[in-house]
This record gives sequence, structure tokens and C-alpha cells, in this order.
Amino acid sequence: MSYEIRADYEQGHLLPRSVEEWVGQDHPARFVREYVDALDLEGLGFKMRRSKAGRPNYAADLLLKVWVYGYLTRTRSTRRLEAACRETMGLIWLTGDNAPDHNSLWRFWRDNKEALRGIFRTTVKVAQESGLIGLTLHALDGTKIAARVSRRGSWHEEDFKEVLAEFERGVEESEVLEKHRYRLPAQMREPGRLKERIGEALKVIKQAQVKHYHPREPEARMMKMTEGTKFGYNAQAVSDGDSGLIVAQDVTQQASDNAEMVGMIKKVEETLGSAAAETVADGGYNDGEQLAKAEGAKYGVVVGAGSNEKKPVGRYDKRRFRYDAERDVCVCPLGQELLYERTRKARRNLPELRIYRCRNRDCPARGECSSDRRGRGIEVGPYDAAVARQRAKREGAGRELLKKRGEIVERVFGWIKEGMGFRRWSVYGICGVRVQWSLLCATVNLVKLYAAWAVGRLKLAAV
Repeated sequence: MSYEIRADYEQGHLLPRSVEEWVGQDHPARFVREYVDALDLEGLGFKMRRSKAGRPNYAADLLLKVWVYGYLTRTRSTRRLEAACRETMGLIWLTGDNAPDHNSLWRFWRDNKEALRGIFRTTVKVAQESGLIGLTLHALDGTKIAARVSRRGSWHEEDFKEVLAEFERGVEESEVLEKHRYRLPAQMREPGRLKERIGEALKVIKQAQVKHYHPREPEARMMKMTEGTKFGYNAQAVSDGDSGLIVAQDVTQQASDNAEMVGMIKKVEETLGSAAAETVADGGYNDGEQLAKAEGAKYGVVVGAGSNEKKPVGRYDKRRFRYDAERDVCVCPLGQELLYERTRKARRNLPELRIYRCRNRDCPARGECSSDRRGRGIEVGPYDAAVARQRAKREGAGRELLKKRGEIVERVFGWIKEGMGFRRWSVYGICGVRVQWSLLCATVNLVKLYAAWAVGRLKLAAV
């Protein structure tokens, strides 16, 4: 009969094991303790207790260790962290067999939001000082993450205006409620003051300058995501091509990425001291103003083709016309000069445009080039030159760099969403989601730093 190992519940120990023996020498909990102990928590802005009076509280470093270890192990709920502090050996060891309750953990989060965001920056600095980050190639991208609320209970400007229009036609409130029962939020379906409540809601929507609004999450915006159109936020990240570490991150309310490139590269520069030699991004960042600003700041960027550039280039496409700034003329593919005609004033969110027109009525390609009786007109904006230079770079030396973009930065989003199981924000408001995103990005970096620490490649001095 073979021997089977079973639990001996009567077995005793001559001497109890010391706390230091509860986890192995290369356990992640040891790395978290060493990392947090090396931080200047007061310098980072964490609130430190000064008074000795009153009930003893949990120290800031202990609570921070719980949060960091929780994110490393996909435990991000305060109640689950409270339970883990009693059941998970890594946290039992890390807290010294203390068990902070969920209220203490939540208050620590609430009172130290800006300081918690600073943890990400420390991970980047430690990696840089350890020689783990390169400044050759960085990749920038964004991903939409759903807000904590669903579409139920949301306000839509178009629906409300349609209801008000029916009131103006003299339709009774009961008929309006019956017709729009499933398009109105539940709190507005009750009879009485419907017109007044919708009027008040429209004022709120107008003040927020949006078309879709959720009263429980007023800072979230409707965005197209893989799972459909939902309320959410746009999370941005810059990843290092050498190590895969995240070197900059942020969250924006804007669904489009086209105004984010220069700001994200500036964050890299602020943290690392300089930007990478080249930063690659997809076509969502292809914006003339941003390209011009990047050139002005001496940032090397390679951006994918925008949606308007993916169309086939015809023989007389605008992209085949060349603007000669010295002579202030446009030159067509046949060498004909288009002379300055007038300037179109700047419109909302659009720059001022200079219009150049062909005056050659005897041009053999006049009918093929344009159907305008006045002759072909070309609009030249202040950023067209930067766009043209970027196009040439993308089709030349930047082509190979763009191919590396996906494997550098998109795998980071895949790791966060699949590996960490993070698909929806669990906090409200832009301030809260920025804290959460910074901790998620810090976790990605800490996993890589832990791997280097475990093999002796990383030594943690005071951060």
C-alpha cells in the first residue's frame, strides 16, 4: 500500500515560524515591501499622521503595500482586499498579520489620489536608473474603457428635443409618456412636471457641451468601443520599444486621439528628461496641428495614414500639388502655377485657409482636373507642409518603424484587459479613473521590475 500525504491537524511546533519564514525569498510580497520601503511617501504627497492622540491608524506604507500587492494579484476591490489580508499568505506576511478593513483601505485611496498617481512615475524612474528603458523607439496608442455606468438612465439631447416638440404641438403628457416610455429615463417617466424636468435636463446637457449625458457619471463620454457604443474614457499610454515598459500614461474624455500626441510625448520628456528619437502612432493621431507642434518641439514622430489619406491618389489629387512658399504659388502635377486668390477666415476648430486657383484656361487637363468653371482651386492650410513632410517620412524611413508599433504598445492593452481582467472602470469621475489607470500602468511596470529584481538585476535604493 503506497504512502499518502494527509493533513495532520494535531501536529505541533516546538517553536513557531518567524514572520520572515512565511514566504520565500523571491516572493512578490518581498519585492513589494522592498519597493514601497524605498519610496519617500511624504515627498510623494501621502498624508502622514502627526498626532499621537486618538485611535491608532494603519500606517500609510502598510496600506500602500496592500494596494500595490492587490493590483499585482488582480485584487482591486476594497472588500476583497480586506478578505485577502486574512486569507492570502502574501498579504498576511506583508501586513505583519494585520488586517486593514475595507473602510480604511477606501479612505486611504480617497485621501491620497494624487500621491497614488505618483507611484507610476517612480516605476519609470527606477527602470531608467537601472538601464531598462531605451530612448530609441516609443509607441503611443489609446484604448477606450467603459465607465462604471451603463446606458440605462442616460440623457440624450435628441430624444428630449423630440419630446419637447410634441408638447409644443399640444400633445398631452400622458400620450407623450406612453409613446416615449422606453426612451425616457426611469426617473422622468412618472407623470407630472415632465416638460419642466426635460427642460432642466437639456440645460444641464448644454452646459456640459455634449449630446449624451449620464447623471451618475457626468464626466464620462459616449465612445465607440469593440463591444458597442458606451459611456467611457480614453486611456492613453506610451510604451518603450526595448523593454515594453510604459513610460507615460493619461486618461482623457475625448473619444478621438488626434489631439493627444504632443501632450503624451511631453509627459515622457518630463519623466525621462528627453523624448525618444522616434515615437510611432497609428492614423488616429494624424493631425496637422499636432504634427506641426511636434516639429516645433523637435520630436521625432512617425504617424500612420489618416482616414482621408487612405483613399486612392488620383492623377490630380491635392496630394500631388506642391506648395512653393518662396514664390507663394501652388504647382500642379503638370507644372502649371496656381496663383493666390483669397483667404478663407478661420471657422470653428478649423484654421485659416489660403486659396490658390488655376488661371490657365488652355490647360489640356482642365476638364479632367476640375469641374469648376473658375478653374482648379487648392486650399493651403498652415499645417499642410508638416503633413506633407510626415507623409514622405512615413512612406520612406518610417515605414519599418510603423510595423513595430502594434507589438510594442497594443500588447500592453491586451495584458491589462485580458491578463489583469480589467474591462471596466470601477470608480467614478475623471479624477478617479486617472488614479486607477496610473496604478494599472504602474502594475505593468512593477511586474517587469519584479522579474529583474528576482534575478538580481535590480537593486532598489531610495526612490
